[in-house]
Amino acid sequence: MKSISVQALKPLLDSNPKLNLLDVRELEERLEFNIGGTHLPLGKIMSFQIDEIEDLKDEEWYVYCRSGMRSLQACIFLEQAGFSKVINIEGGMTAWQAI
Repeated sequence: MKSISVQALKPLLDSNPKLNLLDVRELEERLEFNIGGTHLPLGKIMSFQIDEIEDLKDEEWYVYCRSGMRSLQACIFLEQAGFSKVINIEGGMTAWQAI
């Protein structure tokens, strides 16, 4: 699994808004602030309820949460489910809002 800083991700997202982003936070957190992408809470990923992204296993996924810890867990579970290109966003939305 790879990781990326928010400072490195921002220009990538600015130049390619179609990046596969995966928000693994709870709905209440997402409603407060998010940078887009698919919403799939960590609990669903941990129970392998990933049907909505299952067909995209070979694509890059940039995974985020509030601080980077849940997204790290999500990346581990997604790798176990056969996702080959998961990238954890270090520091999550806390770091994003600080740039």
